[in-house]
Amino acid sequence: MALEHLSATDPEVANAIRAELERERTSIELIASENFTSLAVMEAAGSVLTNKYAEGLPGKRYYGGCFAVDVVENIARDRAKRLFEADFANVQPHSGAQANYAAISVFAKPGDTILGMSLSNGGHLTHGSPVNFSGRLYRAESYGLDPKTERIDFDEVERKAAELHPALIIAGASAYPRIIDFDRFARIAHDNGAALMVDMAHIAGLVATGAHPSPLPVADVVTTTTHKTLRGTRGGLILSNDERWFKALNSAVFPGSQGGPLEHVIAAKAVAFGEALQPSFSDYIFNVVANAQALGEGMTSKGLRLVTGGTDNHLLLVDLTPTGEVTGRDAEQALERVGITVNKNTIPNEQRSPFVASGIRVGSAAATTRGLSAQECRRVGEMIGEVVFNIDDESVLGAVAAEVQEILAGHPLYPELG
Repeated sequence: MALEHLSATDPEVANAIRAELERERTSIELIASENFTSLAVMEAAGSVLTNKYAEGLPGKRYYGGCFAVDVVENIARDRAKRLFEADFANVQPHSGAQANYAAISVFAKPGDTILGMSLSNGGHLTHGSPVNFSGRLYRAESYGLDPKTERIDFDEVERKAAELHPALIIAGASAYPRIIDFDRFARIAHDNGAALMVDMAHIAGLVATGAHPSPLPVADVVTTTTHKTLRGTRGGLILSNDERWFKALNSAVFPGSQGGPLEHVIAAKAVAFGEALQPSFSDYIFNVVANAQALGEGMTSKGLRLVTGGTDNHLLLVDLTPTGEVTGRDAEQALERVGITVNKNTIPNEQRSPFVASGIRVGSAAATTRGLSAQECRRVGEMIGEVVFNIDDESVLGAVAAEVQEILAGHPLYPELG
């Protein structure tokens, strides 16, 4: 990675960037919220558009000189609407959390009740966690999983909606491996006078290709990130098909929660949306789902337990309690040593701190981008089991580390970068 100008002016930062490229090249990336963008996406994100202030929307800016960024932002909006069959798109949110902040503010006033999936059961910080704006500004209530099936407990959702009459119900998750019934969420929300917001950040790529049902026909508002399974730059997006909310959603982003949009990032979003509109992207998502299932097969063959017993999407939640005393943190650290990157994660009925946890979350999107096959992913799942059941056996860890590098040698990452 040349970085000629950066190397000359700031070698300390340049070296850190090179170190990250080396880490990505020499690790099997299984963090479910991460992926590898195309070089075209990175090029757009690093473009001269970073120099331009453009508060407002295309055609209605508070700054001059916006003719070029207006073109870029309109391309991004149009492609997002085509990709998700949406009538409205705001591509300006800096992140998924920013998109959620803006969207929630349209449907709930500070102090109103919102109902979202609990973080410990697979939800997200922005769905009502007490340490987040969603739990500080609003009266946040939560629903969880049925303890027997480990699926969303819709009876609980329905009961709490009837009792609490929330202003907003939030569907979506950060660690839920199954299809989400958006139709049922919509019926519950609208029967109880609530709006429905769907945060599809993790499954957006699946929704775009029909591998998961779309929430757009039934939700009042849909939010997502633009990385994860969409394989774009890091950022946020708001969508809707209900014209009652279009103006309010735009205003909630600017001036409601953000200043000037990051037009270089919006350009990268446009490129990623264009890539996702290609037929090859559907093939990619098919492989993402197949590879996730193969990872699960490999792990269960070595004695690990999958929450819900498997996956319908790109991620798996792995219960480490069959190992005895190995925690999520232990597993994360040991796997990183052998070149497999995962994250510790709470599991249903978690007994440990989230900083320790009793599980790990594993995703297939980045490994699929890199070109790993289902057979290779099954072997990676087996290696995860071998590591966590032999966490102090250096001979096992050494053998796995060597095999990881053998697999990666067949799938070079960004060879164009030198």
